[in-house]
Amino acid sequence: MTTSEPIIATPLNPAQQEVLDLLGAPPEARPSFSASLRDTLQADIEDGLRDLAPEIDPADPLFISKHTLSTVHGCEARYMAERDIPFSWSVPLARGTVAHKAIELSIHWRGRPDPLQLVDESIARLSEGTDGLGDWLATCSELERAELRALANERVATFLECFPPIRSSWVPVTEGRLRTELLGGRVILAGRTDLALGRPEGNTARKVIIDLKTGGFSAAHLDDLRFYALVETLRLGTPPRLMASYYLDAGRAQPEAVTEGVLRAAAARTVDGARTLHELTVGTRAPTARPGHMCRWCPALASCQVGRAHLGQDDDASPFDAD
Repeated sequence: MTTSEPIIATPLNPAQQEVLDLLGAPPEARPSFSASLRDTLQADIEDGLRDLAPEIDPADPLFISKHTLSTVHGCEARYMAERDIPFSWSVPLARGTVAHKAIELSIHWRGRPDPLQLVDESIARLSEGTDGLGDWLATCSELERAELRALANERVATFLECFPPIRSSWVPVTEGRLRTELLGGRVILAGRTDLALGRPEGNTARKVIIDLKTGGFSAAHLDDLRFYALVETLRLGTPPRLMASYYLDAGRAQPEAVTEGVLRAAAARTVDGARTLHELTVGTRAPTARPGHMCRWCPALASCQVGRAHLGQDDDASPFDAD
């Protein structure tokens, strides 16, 4: 789309206009990439991991997501602690899926959508699913359902306040799945984007990938989006034009243009993370604890001397103590 076309008939608030300006790009601002870029990036990743191939069973592949990469690059000890906790649905985890479904419905809703109505319709449809979320929604308590409605409603209402009405001609996709297999299926890169708009034309990039965030900026959010851009390029061959973290609480976007350099850096980070994940999984590497603000929510905090010292909970420990 271009910024010159009369897209919206109703007045936009300044936050919505900023989003529209971010999304729009004239033809000359849409970069083109080499048709060989996908093969080059795939070769870079596979060459960096090829020596691990004999140790990985294709029936039990090494699964790489933005969360596993972010966690293992942040604190290996936290990754190992979280890995051993069985997944179970909860209100905070369900909020994102419900809100994204409601946002998807809002794109095709006739008239001015009411956020809470969208949330209720979203919960109703997700409850009909046969996956774990459907089962949880069917059995959760009334208190959990009320809390879920409130949290999802806040997110959807904030989105509708900050974003201009999204046209179907922008090819919007919410909860879009990305996946690519490497080394004969031994390594899988996968993710799910909050919102994607546009699609490539040949080797010309037009797609914009947006991650919706609550809270404040983190450098890790940029790494997450670069990973998405990498997987998208490995999937289609043409990268997205732009990626952005959108902070709903602040009504601001943190955008970054996609370049070949960004994609190569993401590929190198993925190789480093994949090697570490494999070594931790097979036990050839002892996990390193790296203290940070996430220590407060780490399941291993009670037994982690480094984390407790970082938070000032252990007077006898220091993060600089040597063995």
